[in-house]
Parts: sequence; structure tokens; C-alpha cells
Amino acid sequence: MAALSALLTLVAAALLVQTASDVLSLVRRLLGRERPATPPSAALQRLLFLVPAHDEELLIEACVRSLVQLRYPRARFSIVVIADNCHDRTAALARAAGAQCLERRDPHLPGKPRAIAWALDLLPVGEYDAVVIVDADTIVDAECAAQLNAAGPLRAKAAQAFFDLSNPGESPITRMAAVLATATHRFAYPLKQRAGLNVPLVGNGMALGTDVLAKHGWHAFSICEDWEMYALLTERGVPIECVPSAHVYAQEARSLRESSTQRERWTAGRLTVLARRGPRLLLSRYIAFPQKLDAIAELAAPGPALHIGLVLLFSLLSLILHPPAGGLLVGALGASLLRPTAYTIAALAVHPEPARAVSAFAFLPIYVLWRIGTAVRALRMVGDRPWIRTQRHQHGGA
Repeated sequence: MAALSALLTLVAAALLVQTASDVLSLVRRLLGRERPATPPSAALQRLLFLVPAHDEELLIEACVRSLVQLRYPRARFSIVVIADNCHDRTAALARAAGAQCLERRDPHLPGKPRAIAWALDLLPVGEYDAVVIVDADTIVDAECAAQLNAAGPLRAKAAQAFFDLSNPGESPITRMAAVLATATHRFAYPLKQRAGLNVPLVGNGMALGTDVLAKHGWHAFSICEDWEMYALLTERGVPIECVPSAHVYAQEARSLRESSTQRERWTAGRLTVLARRGPRLLLSRYIAFPQKLDAIAELAAPGPALHIGLVLLFSLLSLILHPPAGGLLVGALGASLLRPTAYTIAALAVHPEPARAVSAFAFLPIYVLWRIGTAVRALRMVGDRPWIRTQRHQHGGA
């Protein structure tokens, strides 16, 4: 029973660390310890939109067309697609839609992180202010470039656009995911930024300043290269800001079957990055304790559905087995749900169709059980094991 109490204490502490970081962020704001706003750039910045693509003939044209149609002076941005080990018409369709296309053939080192590193070595990156990485299943909002430009000089920092959904109304899963995206990019990340903390990079729509790339390079080759880049840059004291007014819209898996490999990769990837980069973050001389706590909290966070599942599972164990201080530990587990609940309510309050969004949460019990299963399966992938890409489908309306 003592061992169970120790396990419950460890789980409760891990689930409460994000709440502790947010409370600390609020205190820092109240004390006026905010990151000063970056003044706008004197001139329009030059942006390089880089689109890694592997067998993406279904969606690459729509992605490139959305970039071509950006409301930003065409001379100030470039579009480059990386056709990485493709066996379809991705390269031809990308060129026909208006992008430059680099074709990479390296079957021994496939994958998005390697493709990005390869392209960065080939391209004249120093001629730009920032490299913006966009997934091939993405529609980029016409104002995205202008909003990134308005975030201030990008060369010496990284920035994350609002990673939204292109198919928010397709299923209960996509409707719940859309609520989570709003909770994250409109509420959670701005709080971090105002408290002077870095926001996580989520891959799609992340902008990397070219001075940052020149100094630190691209050294993120795990199955979650975005989280690895977040950890690496944070450890080295590079500021990472959110730009919630800059939107990119990507496909969310619409069924449990489509979602499985994606969720397994995210869980395994974050655990891998936590194990590799966590000690370096804690020992970093470039960041203070609040940033260390927040970065570890972000890497260790299980995600809202899995969070609920862990709380229910360990609360049930405690109620059945009655370990020492079990009631207190169950209370701590329950308290850890206040943070995701508050952000979800805030996101629903600004949702254009709140009733429809709320109805999707009727699917949550099934989703929670399924999410626990994917987390267990994800353990076999920790350490960069191979994964299967999420199935694509034609863009549909909301």
C-alpha cells in the first residue's frame, strides 16, 4: 500500500505541474514580470515557406495555392516544397501550383526532420528573415504572412502560428480537437507569452528565425521534431512566441482508426524528448526556474483525454485499495483537472457553434478509454521507432 501511495503521489504531482506553472505565470503577470512586446519591423520581412511532403499528391496543390494567394508582397516570400522520397505526382503538382520543388532521394534516411535539414543546407536561408514550416495537408490563411511579420523582427527568435483545423466539423473527434486548438492557441499560449515564457512549437506553422538557424542549426531528428526543437531552443535561451492571429488549417484525423498512429507518435515522441532533453533543460544556465518548470510540464503533459483517463484510473485504484492518504491523493488528482476544464470552458465560450461543440463531448468517455490504449501502445515507440503516417483525405467543409 505504501508503494501505491508513492505511485499516486508521483502521478498527481506530474499531472499538477502544468497547473503549478500556470499559477506561477499568473503571479508573474500580477507582479509585472511580462515579456515586453516586440515592436513591428521597420520593413516587410522576407519569409521562406518550406513544405515537406511525402506522397502528398492528394493535398499538395491546395496547400501551395493557399501560399501563392497570401496577401503579402510576392517579392517578399518564397515557397519551396520538398518532395521527399515520393512515388507519386507530388513534385509535378507542386510546381504546377506555383512552388519551387526540391526532390530528395534517400531511402535510408527518410522522414520530415531529415528532409528539412537537407533543404536548409541547399537553400540560401540567410537571404530570408525566417523559415516557416508548413505541412503538406495544410491550408494557410491569406493573412498568415502579414500577421507573422507584425509579430516583430523574426531573425533572432522562433514563433508559432495558430495550428487550427481545416475539417473541424467532420466528426466528434475533429470537433473536440478544434476546441482544444482554441484553448491552446488563444488562451494557454498567450498566458505563457505574457508571463515571459516560451510557447511550444507544434511543427505546422512554426517560424524559425534565420539568425537562430545560423547559430543553433537544425538538430531535431526524433519522431516529434517540433517538440525536440522547442526543447533545444528553450534550453539555449532562444525566445519562442505565439502568433494567434496567424492561422494555418490542417487535417485532423476524423476517426479513431485514423488517429491511432498520430496519437501514438505524439505520446512516444514527447516522452523521448523529455528523456533526452529534460536533464539539459533543468541544468541550463540560460533560463530561470519558471521556464524550466514550464518546459518540463509541457513535455510531460499527457494531453487532456489521457489526463482524464489517468485521473479516473488511479482514483478508482485508490478507492478500491484504500492506500495511506488515499483521499488526499484522489483530491489532488481531481484538482489537476481544473486547468484543462477551465481552458475548455473558455474555448467553448468563444466557439461559433457552442452547442454543437458541446455535443461532441458525449463521445469523450469512449475517446478516453481508447486514448489510454494508444498511450500503452506508444511505449513501444519510445526512442524513435518507425511510425505510420496518418491517412489523408480530400479537404472537406466545416
